Amino acid sequence: MKGLQRKTLTIEALPGFDEPEIGRWIWGLEDVRRTILKRLAGIRYEHLNHKAADRQSIGSLLYHIAFIEADWLYAEVLESDWDPKIKACFPWDHRTEDNRLSEVLDQPLVEHLHRMHMVRQELVAHFRGMDLSDWRRPRQLEPYDVTPEWVIYHLIEHESHHRGQIFQLLRELEQA
Repeated sequence: MKGLQRKTLTIEALPGFDEPEIGRWIWGLEDVRRTILKRLAGIRYEHLNHKAADRQSIGSLLYHIAFIEADWLYAEVLESDWDPKIKACFPWDHRTEDNRLSEVLDQPLVEHLHRMHMVRQELVAHFRGMDLSDWRRPRQLEPYDVTPEWVIYHLIEHESHHRGQIFQLLRELEQA
């Protein structure tokens, strides 16, 4: 093990957050995204858009990740309609008539990354100035009550789940 540099694994609040606790949770969300972006660097176009039998393409999963993040931000946290500039990033329906994720094929990686970046910028901007009372204030929606704190937990879990699917698909495609 000589020559290996010792790592320090810590969680730090992202700079610019009024509440360090919220900054730490957003750091977790950003950390999941960093691993996805690092792994996708240099992905071949045909791998990004490959449709395996009964599975989503990587591009479709990226679209889904961004869509869900935007939907939770606007519907649950802000309790508002989507910002038109964000809505414009999603020209395809999220789901098909039989409730399957829509296939978003023939999009270059730069388009997916732009969409994901736009949504994340909006999310971070809204959480940056949030105080702890708003962070923990339940939003009362028809099917459930939910706090922004739980929304961020869920988005970390959601993106991590799809990160695993993306990485598995990449391993399979690279070995083929």
